[in-house]
Amino acid sequence: MFRNLLSATILLGVASMVAIAHAATPSELKPVNIDLPDSDKMFPDGPRSDAINNNCVACHSADMVLNQPALSKQAWAPEVNKMINNYKAPIAPEDIGAIVDYLTALKGN
Repeated sequence: MFRNLLSATILLGVASMVAIAHAATPSELKPVNIDLPDSDKMFPDGPRSDAINNNCVACHSADMVLNQPALSKQAWAPEVNKMINNYKAPIAPEDIGAIVDYLTALKGN
């Protein structure tokens, strides 16, 4: 009896693994092409605009930033640091203050 029960258990286990293997068939990956908006727009001239133009438009358009809500200097600083820390934006430490000051002057509240 034990032998029959053991055989039945093994057979059920094997059948389950086969069913799971069929269910876990990997999806077919297909290449996708997307067209990103192209913009050569720069940030408006002003004090320290070179810092933001030299750093920020490498990853996103000036329009994307200029369409953000007006924020205080205390709110812009964490946004710039988020770009550096979370998204690995290659911004030189000496440019951080200039970027925050520029954004505050242009889009501050």
